[in-house]
Amino acid sequence: MTEIAGNAAASWRTIAILRESWIGMIGAGLILFWVLVALFAPLLAPHDPLAILQPFAKPGTVHAGTGTTLWLGTDNLGRDILSRIIWGSRTVLIYAPLATICAYAVGILMGLAAGYNRGWWDMVLSRVGDVILSFPVLVLYIIVIATFGASGINIVIAITFASAPGIMRIVRGLTLDLRNRDYVAAAQTRGEASLFIMLVEILPNARGPLIVDACVRLGYVIITIGVLGFLGLGLPPPDPDWGGMVNEGRSMAMIFPHMTIFPCVAISSLVLGFNLLADGLREISLRD
Repeated sequence: MTEIAGNAAASWRTIAILRESWIGMIGAGLILFWVLVALFAPLLAPHDPLAILQPFAKPGTVHAGTGTTLWLGTDNLGRDILSRIIWGSRTVLIYAPLATICAYAVGILMGLAAGYNRGWWDMVLSRVGDVILSFPVLVLYIIVIATFGASGINIVIAITFASAPGIMRIVRGLTLDLRNRDYVAAAQTRGEASLFIMLVEILPNARGPLIVDACVRLGYVIITIGVLGFLGLGLPPPDPDWGGMVNEGRSMAMIFPHMTIFPCVAISSLVLGFNLLADGLREISLRD
């Protein structure tokens, strides 16, 4: 009961903070909308996302067999676009946060080690990061996924591999500044281990910029997953994938634009939500 009350209090504090920025509230609202869509996909989707209904049906068409309205039309195979977008939100909201969390876990550890220990730690980790960052990001994604195959786990591995060095640079810069603070010196005087100092003393005090960066990076990761799906390197068919839906409809976009427009709107709205949330958090931090 105490834990539930604590979680509720933390949620109300977060809402109270976001109320200071209407931009952040709009962003949080867009994200919450898609989170609810993903959670209640079985209840919201009017059809099975893999069911063959009526090929090339335009938005608003009434299906003769079921009598239901195909609000966003169907694709070239006759699958309901609305249902596929709803179920596809689960794919995005599972793999995008998972890939971002993994990238931050690796990048934070590398950045803390490089910034706190300095010396050869800094030299080796910085050079490894520079080598990875010297490659075009899309090329890295293609190399990793083409080597290991298209799957959700391999997408997470590719994004982690390509994103961790950039996160490491941010954490390293913050650590170089925070390592000279008095509370770090006090922890060193107490004889605390280096890992304890990095994770307990330095990392919590660097959370502000990292939270803002994480929101922006989540938007980039969502775009990346969409691009990989568009290139045929996302989740293997027939799983609903927003980028894959755009790829499937691009050859007929001039005749049936709804096949590409609606998945693009879904991707754009979710990315916009994370970007607005990041702007709101940045605005609030500047006021403080």
